[in-house]
Amino acid sequence: MSVVARTRSAVSPLRRPFFAYPVRRPTVDQVVAADRPEEPVHCLRPTVIADTASDFVQAFPGDVLYAVKCNPDPGVLRALHDGGVRHFDCASLPEIRLVRDMFPDAAIHFMHPIKARGAIREAWDRHDVRDFVLDSADELAKIRTEIAATGIPGALGLIVRIALPKGGAKLDLSGKFGACFDDAVDLLRAARGCAATLGVSFHVGSQCLDPLAWRDAIALTGQVIRVAGVAVDVIDVGGGFPVAYPDQDPPPLGAFFAEIESSFDALGLPGVRLWAEPGRALVAAGTSVVVQVQARRGDALYVNDGVYGSLADAGALGFRYPVRLIRPDAEAAADTTAFSLFGPTCDSADVMRGPFLLPADVAEGDWIEVGQLGAYGACLRTAFNGFDRARIVEVGDNPMGDTPVYQAESQQAA
Repeated sequence: MSVVARTRSAVSPLRRPFFAYPVRRPTVDQVVAADRPEEPVHCLRPTVIADTASDFVQAFPGDVLYAVKCNPDPGVLRALHDGGVRHFDCASLPEIRLVRDMFPDAAIHFMHPIKARGAIREAWDRHDVRDFVLDSADELAKIRTEIAATGIPGALGLIVRIALPKGGAKLDLSGKFGACFDDAVDLLRAARGCAATLGVSFHVGSQCLDPLAWRDAIALTGQVIRVAGVAVDVIDVGGGFPVAYPDQDPPPLGAFFAEIESSFDALGLPGVRLWAEPGRALVAAGTSVVVQVQARRGDALYVNDGVYGSLADAGALGFRYPVRLIRPDAEAAADTTAFSLFGPTCDSADVMRGPFLLPADVAEGDWIEVGQLGAYGACLRTAFNGFDRARIVEVGDNPMGDTPVYQAESQQAA
């Protein structure tokens, strides 16, 4: 008997065909009142995403590459495209295929520093990807070998990612990728001879609240370029641009852009192009998730989504999200209580300490809207314990960051 190998894709229903449009309702409250959902509901706000993207694209002094890993939902990608995003930072072949299928004319950049050989070949040969990031001599050799094997000519772009010292971002990214100073110098020299476009990139870490982190990273980039003694075409300042959460109040994005632009100008590199790879800053406010309370025990609420679903970052990483109670048939108490949340699985690690401020009389059967989940919410869902079902709807109301409930919570947290 022959055995056929099978492959398994992510089970999240948010991995839907890009041509499929979800149900639309005017507001989240109307979703709850009409459907009384007993499973999590992802509430997508395409207009918010498009407007946020448009503002970022217009304000940033260079090319904006959306980091697809942050949220690859087709509705999100479509809204970003509507907002003017034409460049996409992809880290895998599935991301590349999705973007190319949706946007045949988009510029796709393969920004994972370590790639499978077959992924390099397919990206170059079938999807017209021409820019590849690297942080080692082995990866440079791999890219050159696999592209040559395709026999397809093209203008190769190589971006050398440099390592940064550990910083103060919410999620430090200094340990996994990036070439040290001397190795970066050698890579730039080696890549210059075969690259039509040569660049340097870095990443200050996710949810970085300090604009000066980019100043320091750009200064280090300039030192690497000067020592290498080669001309570069691109400086990629990566992602990490922050958004507001109840316990995190970053400066406005303009402060980050001003620091980037002034630091870049100080390098004195005319003709060099700036890139950025925002993810969270473009999409966080564009999705919220509605969960239902299944039980209350003191100041702990048991809800139907958790760290194995959309609330992964609220677990070990301790992210606090804005929350509000939705109770279609009655008023909620005016006073609030700090709650922790337990997810639906039988794993005791499925806990989100918060604290999450909600009306003191919250009870079983109530619904809670959790905001700022457009970033890394939908895409981190798993099928653990069988809790893999969720719906997606499009809504037209404002994101939770614009509501008095969120503002009051932010003030109390401060």
